[in-house]
Amino acid sequence: MRKILVSMCLYGGEPVRYDGKSKEETSVIFTKWKEEGRLVPVCPEIFGGLPVPRSDAQRQGSRIIARNGRDVTAEYLKGAEEAVRLASEEKVICAVMKEKSPSCGSSRIYDGSFSGKLIEGEGLAVELLRKAGVKVFSEKQLDEVKALLDTAESV
Repeated sequence: MRKILVSMCLYGGEPVRYDGKSKEETSVIFTKWKEEGRLVPVCPEIFGGLPVPRSDAQRQGSRIIARNGRDVTAEYLKGAEEAVRLASEEKVICAVMKEKSPSCGSSRIYDGSFSGKLIEGEGLAVELLRKAGVKVFSEKQLDEVKALLDTAESV
């Protein structure tokens, strides 16, 4: 059975987001993968040692800065490296990561100004996962993930 790395906030259970809330994905496809034990949940922020709740953060170039001005790049990098390690260890076929996150955004992230403006970009964990050869999708691309999985498992 091929596994899929997934943002822990999408997986559900213990809240891990900066605001202490959940963004659990409840689509039929995702729920089926969860029931099959196919999902490998990761939270780069938690892996990096950040608490819940915590100040929200945004990517500013190569740095990740919290709203309170604290540079949390080192924590995000540590967590991103752990996500890459787990992806390799579990031999995942791909990753489904939470869009807009400074860790997990795969195509759009906040612009770093804390004004709510989105820009094209990727989170730090997604950047490292892609450099390691992992295909990364957002929670809005589950049909594409299903097609990839179906193709890989029919061979």
